[in-house]
Amino acid sequence: MATTLLEDAARTQAAEAVAAIESQTSAEVVVAVRRASGDYAHIDAWLGAAVAFVMLLVLLFIPQEVHLFAFPPVVLLSFFGGVFLGRALPSLRRALTPRKLQEASVRTAARAAFTELGVSHTSRRTGLLVFVSLFERRVEVVTDYGVDPSLMGPEWQDALTQLSAALTASTAPEPFFQALRRLQAPLARVLPRLEDDVNELPDMPGAVA
Repeated sequence: MATTLLEDAARTQAAEAVAAIESQTSAEVVVAVRRASGDYAHIDAWLGAAVAFVMLLVLLFIPQEVHLFAFPPVVLLSFFGGVFLGRALPSLRRALTPRKLQEASVRTAARAAFTELGVSHTSRRTGLLVFVSLFERRVEVVTDYGVDPSLMGPEWQDALTQLSAALTASTAPEPFFQALRRLQAPLARVLPRLEDDVNELPDMPGAVA
């Protein structure tokens, strides 16, 4: 999924899903995909320190005699090995990163993307950003003032839950697009499409650096 949603075929499918949603509602839906919302370099540093500490214990307590001059380079190499391990294994890095930190990072990045992609510039303030953060496997939906989630009901909340669940349920993008289309019904009910509606924002997903 981490690379699939960034491929041209998947981006085209996302644009088709957005167009289908907007055919029934005056909301302007934008999908943005980001590889990761946080740097999490400190997680790599913690992992490196843990590996270095274990290696130090090994050097201290193995029965074979180890020259003191070997300690610094071995411990240092162990540290960098741990850092590399964290960067090479996203699943390990994700498991070591606190969930609350991941949620906060995605939320902050989504709000920044909302402004960066101009979702707040629609004439009726009905912009809606579906922000996909691949590393954290989370989806954050940010709405403008004209879109009131409190009016959407349980159907809206269920659709939001399915969006994030789709990122972990399958390596294929289809479950995500199916969940995305579930936004259509509550949006159409609360914000039905008007005769003079025009498409103000691109349907094609934006990749946020």
